[in-house]
Amino acid sequence: MSDQQPSPRSVPDRLRDAAAVVRASVARRPVPWIAGGLAAVLVLGSGGAVAVAAATMPTPRASERAVADASATASPSATTTAAPTSTPTPAGRAVPKDAAGPSALRTCTISAAASASGLGAFEGYVMNAKTGEVLFSRNGDKAAQTGSVMKTLTTATALAVLGGDHRIPTTVTKESGGAIALVGHGDATLSAGGATVYPGAPTLGQLAQQVKAKLGSTPVTTIVTDDTYWNDADAWDPTWPVSERTIGYQPNVTALMVDGDRANPGAATSPRSTDPVGRAGALFRTALANAGVAGAANAQIVKRATTSSDTIATVSSQPVSTLIGQMIPNSDNTLAEMLARVSSKESGSNGSAASLTSVYQTALRSYGVDPSGIVIKDGSGESAANAVSPNFVAHLMVQVQAGAKGLGTLANALPVSGQSGTLASRFTGANAVARGKVHAKTGWIDSANTLGGYIDAADGTRLTFAFYAIGSSRAAALPALDAVTAATYSCGSKLTGS
Repeated sequence: MSDQQPSPRSVPDRLRDAAAVVRASVARRPVPWIAGGLAAVLVLGSGGAVAVAAATMPTPRASERAVADASATASPSATTTAAPTSTPTPAGRAVPKDAAGPSALRTCTISAAASASGLGAFEGYVMNAKTGEVLFSRNGDKAAQTGSVMKTLTTATALAVLGGDHRIPTTVTKESGGAIALVGHGDATLSAGGATVYPGAPTLGQLAQQVKAKLGSTPVTTIVTDDTYWNDADAWDPTWPVSERTIGYQPNVTALMVDGDRANPGAATSPRSTDPVGRAGALFRTALANAGVAGAANAQIVKRATTSSDTIATVSSQPVSTLIGQMIPNSDNTLAEMLARVSSKESGSNGSAASLTSVYQTALRSYGVDPSGIVIKDGSGESAANAVSPNFVAHLMVQVQAGAKGLGTLANALPVSGQSGTLASRFTGANAVARGKVHAKTGWIDSANTLGGYIDAADGTRLTFAFYAIGSSRAAALPALDAVTAATYSCGSKLTGS
């Protein structure tokens, strides 16, 4: 093998050789090689022999351009994408009417905001709602405690199982010997009739008037309270702090209660009792006496299942769609637990907390999302033992923002940044840039603060997301969550990174 270079050849010789290459190329593939061949001759005319190879290379196919463009986006300095060129189509090959172009460059990062100490052990996931492209994930596949973001899953489950028009009944049956039974089926909004946080709720007075009309002058000697629609043995989850009841965020979860068992029915946060069923019986006795039912004022109250199917009075809750509109903006734990248990019963399960994981998984699959691996301990999200990944929440929110299968009810109920619900006072200062653009459910338990929903980003792209701040204080977590969400809003479709 020789290290010597070939002897130089004259320009006329090189031009004749180039012309021969062009003629051969045209003979094999006449159309696409003409421009390249002419370019080769012109370049060689100025002495650029190396240009022959470049000019005679075939035009890249669209798939090859896409790979090149994707590689370009990996460079932080890349700011533009070359316009695609046209490639003639070989005979017989079908061409899509709208060939996909190269993806927009993703050059915007939220890394600094996502690394804030206030986020604690941060988990986050962001998607392009239209394309399904994952724009950001940091521990996004890790299932974790959700806080009240769980209520979005509870809502979706209730809409799938019950439907938005479903109403929850409360009935009165007539037994023998002067006994009547107040039978609950999970309507926590049933009201004593005064101030209530559930406007439009059915009342005990309405039931009492119906009883009076049926019984006439027949006296009532016994009032049975029946909450056996589901077993109340698991009315309080052991992972819930008792302070949730004593302060007034959560009642014992029984199928019969009045005004959510609030000491002050007109206050969303109000201490709850240890016996919501007994309290409901006492309030019903008062309502019967006020309606003029004979003997009611002195009637004995007994807790057990009714022995009769002779229904003499019925009231129903407002539609599930209305209950969702009351639950989501204010993050009402009571309604969430009731909708979870009623969904379990109406799906054919037993209404227990232990049934919820299976019930939710079956219901959520109907939206085309994969709930494998989620763990549901309650409907409200209060338990730190719940486990749902930000990935799953973001995928569910794609269906929510599209209003799929009735989920528009949830989309319309979500708090809006700086405007409504539990986000009304959020997104201030520098984060105010995203006011009115974030539609999301907040979450707050002692060990986590969360946010999940969708964003109408600055560039017009709709994004779905879920962010969890685990282990940091609420004072530190809220502004940090707002900041990373506002940064996501500003990046829009250009968001990149992890």
